[in-house]
Amino acid sequence: MRLSEEKGNTLHGILLIALFSCAAFYIAEIPFVKSLSFSPLIVGIILGMLYANSLRNHLPATWVPGIKFCTKQILRTGIVLYGFRLTLNQVAAVGLPAVVIDAIVVTGTIFLGIWLGRVLKLDKDTSLMTATGSAICGAAAVLGAEPVVKCEGHKTAIAVSTVVIFGTISMFLYPILYRAGLLDALGDTGVAIYTGSTLHEVAHVAGAGNAMDPTDALGIAGTATITKMIRVMMLAPVLVIMSFALAGRKKTGPDGKPGKSKITIPWFAFGFIGIICLNTLLQYLGGVDTVKEIPLNGAIEYLDTFLLTMAMTALGTETSFDKFKQAGAKPFVLALLLYVWLVGGGYLLVKYLTPCLM
Repeated sequence: MRLSEEKGNTLHGILLIALFSCAAFYIAEIPFVKSLSFSPLIVGIILGMLYANSLRNHLPATWVPGIKFCTKQILRTGIVLYGFRLTLNQVAAVGLPAVVIDAIVVTGTIFLGIWLGRVLKLDKDTSLMTATGSAICGAAAVLGAEPVVKCEGHKTAIAVSTVVIFGTISMFLYPILYRAGLLDALGDTGVAIYTGSTLHEVAHVAGAGNAMDPTDALGIAGTATITKMIRVMMLAPVLVIMSFALAGRKKTGPDGKPGKSKITIPWFAFGFIGIICLNTLLQYLGGVDTVKEIPLNGAIEYLDTFLLTMAMTALGTETSFDKFKQAGAKPFVLALLLYVWLVGGGYLLVKYLTPCLM
């Protein structure tokens, strides 16, 4: 009887998050919100944070396990299903320049973020989460790193906030730079690789690419998106390496005594890779040109977006503005410095390295 009651309470928490996620989907379709390229994930975490700072204290404590379930199991399922958006053929379509530049950007951003975090005397977990989000694919990368880093929910929310802010700025900045002729030295292919390898979110890349090349006549929009997807693929190996790198880190145990953290194998990352391989096979068997044409792909992508929105919303409900105040301005200073590296350093990488790799 008691077990049944506990399951019911957990279900209540899950349903609460699901309702918020439905609202996030609806709000994301409002023209003004859509014009900002705010995905349901971003809207979801905002709704969750608004709830955390208003009605959260009135939530029955028995519903909390349901919210935790969304931040753990549902999150990992969402990351695995994210693989249905990608195929290995996308890597071959763009070629070596995009792969090499993506790898340098991802590696350089993570190590730079860790070093800058030390200089700023910022919490290690916040530094790593912010750097990972900036390096790979914004909110999705932060969510993917959360089970490996095992940081507190508000630190995840802070990292997500920083990548959303600077990614949105870039989405408007890059088309302005392009129209002003400041990116002419890169050429059309270079502009596409630059956009895909340095902008934070997939939505930001799509927004900027379409603004510069609405009909994809120059190949900027399509190549930028594929370059970004190659960068997303790097999430899996980064999480595996991260799990081993953090294994020897000292953490305080439940008894208050320091101890070394164990290796956390991110099995969901291997599931993510497996799904990409499966999706590649399905594309081949179906004889279709794009991921969108694979049977049921649209439905799976929609389901995946909903699951990730639930995870983001659940994280938001665990985040109060007081925790942002405690973190101070340092996380945003770190994100700003990483942003300067992405915009400036990424430009130089594409300008001087791409011709050597073509």
